[in-house]
Amino acid sequence: MEGAGDTAVSRFSGEPIFDDALFRQKRKKGKFRVVEPPCPALEAPIADTHAHVHLLASPAAALAKAAVYGVDFICDIVDVWEDASDTFDQVMRAREAAEELVYPLAQTARAVYSADALPWETDDALYEAGALVSCGEDPRAAFELPQVCFAVGCHPHNAKHYDDALEAALIERASDPRVCAIGEIGLDYHYDFSPREDQRRVFRAQVRVARKLGLPVALHLREAHDEAFEIMSEEGFPTAGTLLHCFNLDEDVLAPWVEAGCYVAFGGPVTFKNTDEVRMAASRVPLNRLLTETDSPYMTPEPMRGMACEPAHTIFTAAQLAQVFGCELGQARKAFLSQLHQNALTLLGGRAGARD
Repeated sequence: MEGAGDTAVSRFSGEPIFDDALFRQKRKKGKFRVVEPPCPALEAPIADTHAHVHLLASPAAALAKAAVYGVDFICDIVDVWEDASDTFDQVMRAREAAEELVYPLAQTARAVYSADALPWETDDALYEAGALVSCGEDPRAAFELPQVCFAVGCHPHNAKHYDDALEAALIERASDPRVCAIGEIGLDYHYDFSPREDQRRVFRAQVRVARKLGLPVALHLREAHDEAFEIMSEEGFPTAGTLLHCFNLDEDVLAPWVEAGCYVAFGGPVTFKNTDEVRMAASRVPLNRLLTETDSPYMTPEPMRGMACEPAHTIFTAAQLAQVFGCELGQARKAFLSQLHQNALTLLGGRAGARD
């Protein structure tokens, strides 16, 4: 199924922008195959603890699609150097616009997918004449848009730009009640877009900001986990919490972070075909510290790799984690997913902005 929106093209992956709520896999010669969501549908709401919603081709459509599949909490990651000062407001305006999109998008999913794959009522009586006539409600009332909060920080790629003025801007933006964490911050020794000395200096500075403000930190680490752990140990892990974002390595690398009581978030890599070591590492995380995320528009999970990632894709990662932990469908999986959802709220949902 391809809607009128496929005349536009995503600036990240080059694929058409579809105006429906279907999942797709890119095929050869510009073709796309519709992918089934987890079936039966996930039994509990899902949180995307790390996304770049404002970078998506249509943030409003992405938020509406997230609502269709039960993703009800999103933390949007904003960079104090490269993202506009009104990014928070842009995302919240997109959320308002999503109210008009969620019901039509739900209808496109209902037309293609089995009712068992959709986490909401699909009885025909509820959709007569495009309204919930049996309940006497606006059809949009059947769907809850995601709560949105924000993390703000200076990515290690941009560490060379960090000075007193940028730190002041960071502190000012972090005072917004919609901000729930300082992030993503850390070390990236793979790309080295900023000198490593600058990365270390800025990492330390932002950990201190987080501790001063009483906020958790969301860490981006690439080929630098050992040194980052030393820095965190020296500076002190914030009492508000530490989130290790998009973990994609083995359990030996993860072990000290788990021992230190950190939260660990898994995204697309835990679903990849050749990442058994990531799934094994995930199984070693205590259930009260395990999180789901996307890092959208990056790190798209299987089986949609090659497409732009979006918050709705969190359901594929959540389903994979439930399999890793051996959760049977039904009550066992519901309890597991409910715990992961509560973890996100515990770490990131405490400030007023996350509840708006």
